[in-house]
Amino acid sequence: MIRSILLVLAVAACSPALAQTMKFEDSAAILGASCAKDIEANCRGVNLDPGRMKDCLLRNQDVLSPQCKSDYGRAFDAIQKRVAARAAVIKLCERDVAKLCAGIDKADRGKVLECLIAGPRGIGINCNKAVIEAGYR
Repeated sequence: MIRSILLVLAVAACSPALAQTMKFEDSAAILGASCAKDIEANCRGVNLDPGRMKDCLLRNQDVLSPQCKSDYGRAFDAIQKRVAARAAVIKLCERDVAKLCAGIDKADRGKVLECLIAGPRGIGINCNKAVIEAGYR
């Protein structure tokens, strides 16, 4: 079941809010510790993407364990914050990309991120914060 939860988070990591974000692994640990039995009992066969899993838990909240009820919202909110932070990095770092990564095709998000992460070499405060919030550094 923990592997299934980690799969959910891997899907979320591929998807694209800045405020202290939690690692996807930490969110998975919360779900695994609090909701593994509830997911197995109530959400068997549900597609393992975060949205559907959250919806399933929400639909079944009347029968969830108290611990799962208490923790699943926090875990999924943390996933969404991290996804949003990752989506925001390129936008928040536009100036830094233009200044530090001029030779890189801006459409190649992976190369742009590599350039930004390579080192702070004059990276702006807001861009650096965005990179950290997204979990890239």
